[in-house]
Amino acid sequence: MTRNMPHTITEKILLAHTNKRTIAPGDFIYAKIDMALGNDITAPIAIKQFESTGAKKVFNRKKIALVPDHFTPGKDMKSAEQAKALQGFAKKHRIENYFEIGRMGVEHVLLPEKGLVGPGDLVIGADSHTCTYGALGAFSTGVGSTDLAAGFVTGCVWLKVPESIKFIYYGKMPAWVSGKDLILYTIGDIGVDGALYKAMEFTGEAIRKLPMDDRFAMCNMAIEAGGKSGVIEPDEVTRRYIRGEGRKVKGVFFKSDRAAKYCEVREYDVKKIQPQVSAPHLPSNAGGVAKFKNIKIDQSVIGSCTNGRITDLRIAARVLKGKKANSNVRLIVIPATQKIYLQAVEEGLADIFLASGAVFSTPSCGPCLGGHLGILAKGERAIATTNRNFRGRMGHPDSEVYLSNPAVAAASAVKGRIAHPDEVI
Repeated sequence: MTRNMPHTITEKILLAHTNKRTIAPGDFIYAKIDMALGNDITAPIAIKQFESTGAKKVFNRKKIALVPDHFTPGKDMKSAEQAKALQGFAKKHRIENYFEIGRMGVEHVLLPEKGLVGPGDLVIGADSHTCTYGALGAFSTGVGSTDLAAGFVTGCVWLKVPESIKFIYYGKMPAWVSGKDLILYTIGDIGVDGALYKAMEFTGEAIRKLPMDDRFAMCNMAIEAGGKSGVIEPDEVTRRYIRGEGRKVKGVFFKSDRAAKYCEVREYDVKKIQPQVSAPHLPSNAGGVAKFKNIKIDQSVIGSCTNGRITDLRIAARVLKGKKANSNVRLIVIPATQKIYLQAVEEGLADIFLASGAVFSTPSCGPCLGGHLGILAKGERAIATTNRNFRGRMGHPDSEVYLSNPAVAAASAVKGRIAHPDEVI
């Protein structure tokens, strides 16, 4: 395959970051990095590896981002030391994109918001949900801390070119159905290993009509199907986003060729998709919300790198306005960045959440990974807008997590059981 032969968007992006003339799925490539990301869990390991190489400086202090978001503000001494390691490394190497609490946010929401990633970029991050940035038309993927350390030194990464699966979505979206529901439905269809080391390319008329926040949610969960990446071709929705709110991202708008080869093509009529819920203990245990209406809950979490954006909070507030969370439910709302937090306050969303009996938290990954701010006890059950519901993910191994969109999570908090938004609106 040459530069003049048909390519998928993924192959085009990867080829553009190499010195190769040819590229094909299965090839191993040494590719240049546009951004390398670490957080307070993974970056300290990468920093130790970096220092063990004897390297005196990073490849580019503007192309590294360090975001302490998982256990911050520090929940204990160990987490405080982890965050301190990031701070010290950032100061030593004058890392431009280091974000301390008060200026930080959940990494996969923060970087696009700051205009640090864009169309055509190649992004690696020592966090599996780095695939989020594919929503902008980038190739972004999670790597191990050792690969991140190598990236800090060389500005490059070894990758195997993935095959691509094309997912085509057509039809008009029903009420209360979002990008989160499309990806849960898709994972339910193909399974948690249905796209193992594949690039998941989302396309079709329904995708083209999706706002950017919904696109982020879809690409964020590509890893939950085993995907190496998720990607959506950039268009005018993308262009408005990368140039909006003070961002000045240009990027390269790659698109798949009509004759590009895919290892598989799947089509979905979105008119047939209800708001989805994924039952414990896999994201693939997905079904329509009505299937779960008798499941009582102890906690509802609205936030995370999947659904902690401003549109997610607006949807939740629409459901919660004038209502109270059930007395048996802890309702936790976590905006993903400081900017989103402030916007929620200015728009009156925070007032709605607090009036409903919710906790309105500082930006954090928090309970998503069983970190803090909402750990489940033995036998407790939560519904969450997060991306994983593995055994013990949010706390005790004998607790349970159900995944949903923000509207369902909000409605469930009101009813005290898993509920469709129409039950409370």
